[in-house]
Parts: sequence; C-alpha cells; structure tokens
Amino acid sequence: MSTPTPRSVPIEEELVEVPSATGRDAALMTLHPADMQVVVKRLKPAQGQIGGVLSMIEAGRECQDVVIQLAAVSKALDRAGFAVIAIGLKQCITDPGTSSMDVQSMEKLFLSLA
Repeated sequence: MSTPTPRSVPIEEELVEVPSATGRDAALMTLHPADMQVVVKRLKPAQGQIGGVLSMIEAGRECQDVVIQLAAVSKALDRAGFAVIAIGLKQCITDPGTSSMDVQSMEKLFLSLA
C-alpha cells in the first residue's frame, strides 16, 4: 500500500497560525511566512529521515538502527519547534500588535516541546 505524497504549498502564499497552548478559545499568533523559511529548511531533511525510517522498518532492520534514526528525527523536529517559538517570541517583541498571546501562553507553548 503506497502512502499519498503530501501536497507541496509554497509557504509564501499563506500565513502560519500558531495556536496558544492554553486551549481552543485562546489567542493565535500569525507568523510571517518569510521568517518561517528557516523552519522549512529544518523540516525538509526530517521529512526525508522519516521516509528512511519507514523503509528501515519495512526492510526489517535492527531495532537499534531504527531507534537511532528515530532519535535523530525527533531532535530535528524539536529544533524546528524551538525555531518556531523563537520566531514567535522575536515577533512579539519587535511587533507586539501582531499577537494577542501573553507571556504565560508562550511559556506553555515552549514547554509543550519539552
């Protein structure tokens, strides 16, 4: 069974909304697409690594090899998440009118990656 290929959408065409970790009715922060390019660059290799891990599992590779690659993917995803938080914090400081998120919401969002 083949996995559908995700549709590629240029990030410049849409804003990325980051929901607050405080709940459904909480504030949203809209991140500038140009700033998110660094995150996209971090996620592209992780996307390839995930495909590699799937291939390893399907080929019956050793558990240790699979876990090592999963740890690498996890680290890459964490770094991308921290980059999103850093961009959001920078944006809140330099352009406070773009978000209604408060410090507590940003802290919870940051801790959700821990």
